[in-house]
Amino acid sequence: MDVLQDEILKKFGEHVKNLRLKSGLTQDDVVLNSSKITKATISDIENGKRNFAFTTLIDLAKGLNVPPKDLLDINFD
Repeated sequence: MDVLQDEILKKFGEHVKNLRLKSGLTQDDVVLNSSKITKATISDIENGKRNFAFTTLIDLAKGLNVPPKDLLDINFD
């Protein structure tokens, strides 16, 4: 991965983790709510280590109990 992509993934991961914590959810809660996402995937996303498919974004939103648009409400400047 290139440096810009790494930074984007890290920032997105921080955003996902903040949404999860704000909702009072653990990574295990997200797994239970989603049924299609694993704890390892959530961990990798939150740590900026995974670039993933759009369908994973939808599953992640379901697991976090938020609309997908909330995951994309982030400023990458």
